[in-house]
Amino acid sequence: MHRKSRSHAIRGTWLTGGLVVVLGAAGLRAQEVVDLPAEDLPLSPDLELVYRIGSAAAESEWEQFSGIRNVGFDGAGNLYLLDGAGMGAASRVVVVDAAGRYVNDFGRSGDGPGEFRAATQLVVWADGQILIEDMMHQAYHVFDPGGEFERMVREAGAGGGFGISSRPGLRPERNGARTLIGRDGRTILRVDMSTEEVTERTLVEPWTPRGQEGQGPTTGEIEDLIDEVWGFEPNVLFDALPAGGVAFSDSSAYAIKLTDPAGAVERVLRRPIRPLVVTEEMRRAERERRIEAQRNRQFTSITGGEPPPEVQTLFSRMRTAQTAAVENMRFFPEVPVIAAVRSTWDGTLWVQRSTEPGREEPGPIDVLAPDGRYVRTLAPGVAALPDMPDAFGPDGLVAFIETDEFDVPVITVRRIPAEIR
Repeated sequence: MHRKSRSHAIRGTWLTGGLVVVLGAAGLRAQEVVDLPAEDLPLSPDLELVYRIGSAAAESEWEQFSGIRNVGFDGAGNLYLLDGAGMGAASRVVVVDAAGRYVNDFGRSGDGPGEFRAATQLVVWADGQILIEDMMHQAYHVFDPGGEFERMVREAGAGGGFGISSRPGLRPERNGARTLIGRDGRTILRVDMSTEEVTERTLVEPWTPRGQEGQGPTTGEIEDLIDEVWGFEPNVLFDALPAGGVAFSDSSAYAIKLTDPAGAVERVLRRPIRPLVVTEEMRRAERERRIEAQRNRQFTSITGGEPPPEVQTLFSRMRTAQTAAVENMRFFPEVPVIAAVRSTWDGTLWVQRSTEPGREEPGPIDVLAPDGRYVRTLAPGVAALPDMPDAFGPDGLVAFIETDEFDVPVITVRRIPAEIR
């Protein structure tokens, strides 16, 4: 993930002597700043293996997975897996208990309520209620903990012809409400799924790099809809906190901001780790990588088969415009420090740091206590901790989506020690 650093004086915010003072419509508000140590205290990961399911050698039909899109735990430790190989192929949810034993599976392809046209994301609330994002339905399927279909929640304005709707990276809130934390551009939103239509409100307005405000017109020719491309652009990384609010990073500096349930920043966690300066070699390699990705990109119908000629023409124009944007891309001056921000079930933060561009090994993971204390730094890339977990669950459970030598999905669930939960 790429982001850019900023100075300590941005949009009316000043960092002075460990205290941030923000002057806004509500007046003065103090934010605690916690300066974390610069030196890593390494901890070799010792994660207990709880179970492993899947692989080409799986004997039971239920664990013969074709492509796990994502996974999520409920409060009892049950794990839910959205299975399907292609964009339109995710057609079932498999549920296993905290020991990896089969519980249930449900879902199928189709056009009706509770049937998946292009299921792309699964979200599980603590009580076991499940929400499935369906891009081609422009809606979300809600199932009860037993897998029985309950209702559809539609995007506002959906149903007016062809369209694709997606909110990648949704995080469930654990406050008993049917709410999620999501993102639109750089804005962090609280998304309400309790009624028949999605409603949302702004929770946090993170920092936006100068010149990036208001990019992306909503109407016009295809060529006009392609944003200017930036390399190593700062991203907004976030996760929901168990007591409400979010933890997020919005620049290339090592600064994690923690909010209250209303979205007000209460604490900033910093480490004096400087971003890498972007070199000409990095710029050239990044441009070449993205151009190659554009060349290899395939457009196919979500429902299978070749798209109609008019859609192929549209995609061809889009590919040409996107390639031209990459060829003329601009670059931010630094490689962001942080690659991912996640919260465990207990509220401990796992903050993954970036590696040098072009290197494939995962970056180190800093473990920060809920009160902001630095705990230890984990070195991923080993069997017990291949990378940042794909899902955190109760009682220290974490899940990893992997593949075997035949590229068949394998799900490994481990338990992390109490000191890093």
